[in-house]
Amino acid sequence: MTALRPEREDSYGAEPYGSHGTSPYGAQDGAYREEGVAPQAAPQTYGPYAPLSDETVALRVDPPPGPDRGGASAAIPASEAPSASRATQVTPGGRAARRKAAKRRRGGRHGPAAGRREAAQDEQPPAPRSRVEARRLAKARKPGPGVIASRVIGELFITTGVLMLLFVTYQLWWTNVRAHAQAGREANSLQQDWADGKRSPGVFEPGQGFALLHIPKLDVVVPIAEGVSNKRVLDKGMVGHYGQAPLKTAMPGDKTGNFGLAGHRNTHGEPFRYINRLQPGDEVVVETQDTYYVYKMTSTLPVTSPSNTSVLDPVPPGSGFTAPGRYITLTTCTPEFTSKYRLIVWGKMVEERPRSKGKPDALVS
Repeated sequence: MTALRPEREDSYGAEPYGSHGTSPYGAQDGAYREEGVAPQAAPQTYGPYAPLSDETVALRVDPPPGPDRGGASAAIPASEAPSASRATQVTPGGRAARRKAAKRRRGGRHGPAAGRREAAQDEQPPAPRSRVEARRLAKARKPGPGVIASRVIGELFITTGVLMLLFVTYQLWWTNVRAHAQAGREANSLQQDWADGKRSPGVFEPGQGFALLHIPKLDVVVPIAEGVSNKRVLDKGMVGHYGQAPLKTAMPGDKTGNFGLAGHRNTHGEPFRYINRLQPGDEVVVETQDTYYVYKMTSTLPVTSPSNTSVLDPVPPGSGFTAPGRYITLTTCTPEFTSKYRLIVWGKMVEERPRSKGKPDALVS
């Protein structure tokens, strides 16, 4: 009997299973016609795809009609569906907008920078619609009083800093360059006059050079001029002689007395910058037109007031000298880069050598 054979059509309007002699599951008709044997329900399939279960039915979309089953196409399996990463990005807008978006993704016509410029152009705000709106936008873009004031103050600070830097450069570098050049010209002129036999008077005018000071230990050779004026003498890189009242001191050729000299420690040639390094016994030589006067350093006064003029006395207190003699006193500012105090160095003459006998040992060795 055929009670177990289902006489029905498939879901796509095909002919009954019995008309072809085989079922769509590949089983022969005779398998369902055996009497006394209950047929087993074969899973329903659609071509090559997995069977439908209760779980997949709720999530599966019926395949669209295709040629496989009465004009219906088979559903595309999930494993063969295009992934989201391969999906084509759709850019809204017309063809021009899509081309611009593609250029930006590729880095623009001339590279990433061009692409960023094009993107920035696309992001520019729209133009104002009326003159009133344009004036309002222009007013909003103008900086306020606070912004203007901060800018002015910032520029003033910057200008002040630049001016201070230029001033420091001038003081610490350019004044030395200029002073060394002026002192060098004065020394050459003085030596040329001596070589030509020009006699110097016994009394010199303020600012007039008359001798050379040698400090071999410090490698210093500098002209000595009359007076201690900054403008006429010291700022030109020379050493000044205290030769005018009320601070008038002796000359090297005097039989007794204190030969007082002043010089800059910093800037303007700074000839006395390192006189604090002199030790007892170090030579100091004064060269004149006819004679070399050799002194040896004896003592130092590290700090004293600028008003302490007693250091220039014929017998300076605190120098260690107890009787009149032929002394030399060097004075300069201390600490460095200030003029608050004075540094004093004293020495005693140990040799007077005529130029005709040649240089003293202190200048030869």
